[in-house]
Amino acid sequence: MEPRRSLGWPITLGVVLIGSIITLGVGWVLVSIAAALGSKNAAFYWVLLAVGVSLLVLVLVGVIIYFALAVKAIALSQRQSNFIDSVTHELKSPLASLKLYLQTLTRRPVPPVEQLDFHRFMLEDVERLDTLIDHLLDAAKTMHRPALSIAEATPMVPVLKNVAKRVAERHQVPNDCIVINAESKTEGFFVQGREADIELVFRNVIDNAVKYSLPEPHVDVTVELKKKNRVLVRVADNGPGIPLADRGQVFRRFVRLGSELERATPGTGLGLYLVKSIVKQLRGRVFIKGHLTKRGTIIEVDLHRANSGKD
Repeated sequence: MEPRRSLGWPITLGVVLIGSIITLGVGWVLVSIAAALGSKNAAFYWVLLAVGVSLLVLVLVGVIIYFALAVKAIALSQRQSNFIDSVTHELKSPLASLKLYLQTLTRRPVPPVEQLDFHRFMLEDVERLDTLIDHLLDAAKTMHRPALSIAEATPMVPVLKNVAKRVAERHQVPNDCIVINAESKTEGFFVQGREADIELVFRNVIDNAVKYSLPEPHVDVTVELKKKNRVLVRVADNGPGIPLADRGQVFRRFVRLGSELERATPGTGLGLYLVKSIVKQLRGRVFIKGHLTKRGTIIEVDLHRANSGKD
């Protein structure tokens, strides 16, 4: 595996270059001012000083832009490397498991009860592969499609209930681990956007909430009507939480916290990127918060309310 590039050397080099340009520029300006003050042809030196300062500023701006682009490119390269590691692991693990079960079934007689267990495990591995492929396809479609239409309307609470049921089935946890808190008046809330897009957003958010709260997850999903015809959906879990410094990073493409080769939780680093992209295209907002007195993460999704399901 190709070693990951470090951000240390471009940062150091950029700082040294910028510092050197500023030092040389300040020294040159001071010398020029001294020469202008002591010269009979002061106008010539002042013009020369103005031209030199302008060129210096252009060079400095160019170095800063190059420095920022270099750091950004290396950071993207690191995230892509993490993404490759995660996808490789997500593909290899279920395939290795399937291979082992199939080899066992073909090499020796297996009791019927054990065969049923093998079939169940293999179906789980196939489901894991299917989920990964769907995730990658969703990411590809989101990155290349035009802006989403907000002309359609989607009922918020039924979508949340359906997503909660599917996520609980996927992670094999009781349905009551995911609680939908919606007042009677919110049952008829519609939000702007296609049902498939709204479902994709909350499938990723709730799936993350359960996945990172295992083995005993508890997820509260609250629906509120806000001012100016907006609907706020708050998803709170009892997981380890996200450090404050990393909350803005997790919405970027390929970002997963920690080392990809050491983590036990499956994923590709695309889930919250999809959430952010779709919500932004729907002219909504998404935020990450933390509990004040206990562990866990709170993700708030703010969407536009639609007048009715027929709009």
